[in-house]
Amino acid sequence: MTTKIISSRDNPLYKELKHLATSSQARRKAGRTLLDGIHLCEAYLQQVGLPPLCIASETALLNGEVTVIVQQCSDSHTQCIVLPDALFHALSQVEHGIDILFVIDTPELTEPQRLLQSAVLLDKVQDPGNFGSIVRSAAAAGIKQVFCSAGTTFAWSPKVMRAGMGAHFLIEIFENVDLDALIVRADIPVIATSSHAEKRLYDLDLTQPVAWLFGHEGQGVTEHLLALATHQITIPHLGAIESLNVAASSAVCFFEQVRQQTSH
Repeated sequence: MTTKIISSRDNPLYKELKHLATSSQARRKAGRTLLDGIHLCEAYLQQVGLPPLCIASETALLNGEVTVIVQQCSDSHTQCIVLPDALFHALSQVEHGIDILFVIDTPELTEPQRLLQSAVLLDKVQDPGNFGSIVRSAAAAGIKQVFCSAGTTFAWSPKVMRAGMGAHFLIEIFENVDLDALIVRADIPVIATSSHAEKRLYDLDLTQPVAWLFGHEGQGVTEHLLALATHQITIPHLGAIESLNVAASSAVCFFEQVRQQTSH
């Protein structure tokens, strides 16, 4: 397939791309999102395959890594677009990056009926950086599923994707999940973090699958979900800080589980 050059802001495809770049509502409605930057695009090619659409700036075509990707895409059924630098930068949120974008279809997954394997449950986690970091840590720890309540930030926004660094392609992410019902049906322990809990993370047996439940950055896990959890735990710390950031808490929990699973 040949590469198409778009030079007008009034081009219908460019207008569509601008909507995807700037509106979470447009991304949800289209079932598509943007991968911004060479690292995410390479990760997608490696883990998933070819995207429906590849976009590069004119200057980026002078970069050897970009030309390899564009050539790989143009040899397939992927549509390839080249934009003047100014038009490209109106789509991208990455400063001083390499100007390449993929448009991808967001996965449509059927939510499992029961929790059988280690998973992450997110209750109204709203910061994109935290969400992406949690997904990245979960994938690194070998966790394959993330379940998000309504009110959790959109998993496939460009900011979340950048923070996830490609982890989205290694993990199943389910959105708008009824966490109450999921916890009630769980066949594995559900562990909620709470700064008010008395049981310590390090007192748990984490050699078997567990579901980790993390809450909103300010309010934590809601009370009714805390009451449903098998265990409420705290992460001991020595400094005069009330609690850890939710992304830091999740990483500590995941890798304590990894430590226990790999030391037996």
